[in-house]
Amino acid sequence: MAAEKALALVLRVVEFSETSSIVTLFTREFGKIHGLAKGARRLKGPFESALDLLALCRIVLLRKSSDALDLLTEAKLERRFRPADRDLSSLYAGYYVAELLNELTDDADPHPELFDAACETLAAVRQGGASLTAVVARFELTALGSLGHLPSLEVCVECGSPVEPAGRVAFGLLSGGVLCARCRPGVKQVVSIQPGTLQMLKRFADPNSDTWRRMEIDRRAAAELRGVLNRYLAHLLGHRPRMHEYLGILSS
Repeated sequence: MAAEKALALVLRVVEFSETSSIVTLFTREFGKIHGLAKGARRLKGPFESALDLLALCRIVLLRKSSDALDLLTEAKLERRFRPADRDLSSLYAGYYVAELLNELTDDADPHPELFDAACETLAAVRQGGASLTAVVARFELTALGSLGHLPSLEVCVECGSPVEPAGRVAFGLLSGGVLCARCRPGVKQVVSIQPGTLQMLKRFADPNSDTWRRMEIDRRAAAELRGVLNRYLAHLLGHRPRMHEYLGILSS
């Protein structure tokens, strides 16, 4: 079996023995993989303490054709994730990126554009200075778009008619997007959002625009934005992501 190389983000590390670990990685080449890293917990060895949470590594691995764990044979650290000034909200944002990558993606399903977006997001979080509310929302909508789960933001998800952002807009959490006035009655799990919140969602979701970087988001708008994204992702996953408990700090 030939060894293969990949660029990987470390999403999860679990102790397996006194010297080894089981790791979950999101790789640019192969998507999400699970591997056994023998000797990873030794200070000296082929991993050189590179397999830290959210570290960016170049790895060498032997891929298994069955459900068995892949075997990692080497990892070289490219960059560690260290939030600016040890800021707690930045740390939570980074952990949330890891959780979303782990929860939203399937094994062995590569998405190079999502990998690049995750690295860009972590770099922005690490450097500081940018609005974490904006950086996190951009990543969430980029991930949803890359994986085919982006909610309908322009037209009614039920009938396809355009939805104008006038007055409060109905957003169907189970339906997967905005609803027109005719289709709203009888639909379950619907939240009402401000037109400004819908416009923010559109900007964050547009892969060809960077206008989201220049948006000013006040506390009230940030709270509603976080609320609708939190609830939509919870419905999509079937459970509330663990890091949602800590993301309130981003809108405060």
